[in-house]
Amino acid sequence: MAQKNILQYLILGLLNQSPKTGYDLKRVFEDDIGEFWQAQHSQIYPELKRLEQADRITHVELIAGTKLKKKQYSITADGIAFFDEWRYSPTSEIIASKDEFILKLYFIDSKNDAHLDAMFTEQKTLHQAKLDHLLDRRQTLFSQQAAVDAHYGHYLILEHVINREQDYLNWLTTARP
Repeated sequence: MAQKNILQYLILGLLNQSPKTGYDLKRVFEDDIGEFWQAQHSQIYPELKRLEQADRITHVELIAGTKLKKKQYSITADGIAFFDEWRYSPTSEIIASKDEFILKLYFIDSKNDAHLDAMFTEQKTLHQAKLDHLLDRRQTLFSQQAAVDAHYGHYLILEHVINREQDYLNWLTTARP
């Protein structure tokens, strides 16, 4: 089965919220969407070009400072229709997550493997740091009910990833105390 190009929909959805530069999009991936979906600079800019060639987005050039030009992208009516078609279509499959730690565990043969304790300790540290970051984000972004109401989907995703990290930490602690 061919893999669906989810990045195009993410970019369209972000531009549907407000016009953004490529750098703005990169920052959103780092700060918000990165909690559940990753995209690199090297993926974002070529996708912007493809979306513009397909007339789903357009851009204007802005001058920053004295001569720095940057492109600010906006979604077109065709882009909104394309995005909405995806947004409201059924999600009929579950995509496996790519967790390198889990993949490495698959190849461990013995519960007495000398590397397991270090592997689990590292993961506990990483996931605790991630959970702490998520809890801080929730406090920063959604300490007021009005913010929850205004950005309910984002709030739900943040709650989901907080629960995921708490469950992962619980599993790590239970599997290898």
